[in-house]
Amino acid sequence: MPADPPLPPEWALSERFLAATGPGGQNVNKVATAVQLRLDVPALGLPASVMARLRALAGSRMTADGQLSVTARAHRTREANRVAARERIAKLLAEAHVRPERRVKTRPTKASNERRMLSKATRSDLKAGRARPRLD
Repeated sequence: MPADPPLPPEWALSERFLAATGPGGQNVNKVATAVQLRLDVPALGLPASVMARLRALAGSRMTADGQLSVTARAHRTREANRVAARERIAKLLAEAHVRPERRVKTRPTKASNERRMLSKATRSDLKAGRARPRLD
């Protein structure tokens, strides 16, 4: 994954400023510094496989009509929250573009199966030896 993922195009983004929550005194009450960034994913024209991976990665942050919503409220300024939200969206998009490695099916060797069966038999004999003798 690249160190600095590319940002999505400006025309696909829309932002809204909200009142932040948590500590911060009067600044929290007066200034709407938290940012909610929405990305119109269908407008990007992503391949179906990338879209499916993005939907899985985003989870509840993606709406049914394909809008990806990210809220950033960790910083005290609008600009810092705006940058943080854009970076998070860019990171999600970059992760969605990474194709997972295909798993190669393997089978245990004949020797490893024999060792396993031998250890099972040994363990079984050990446990059977602990049982009370039968008086038939």
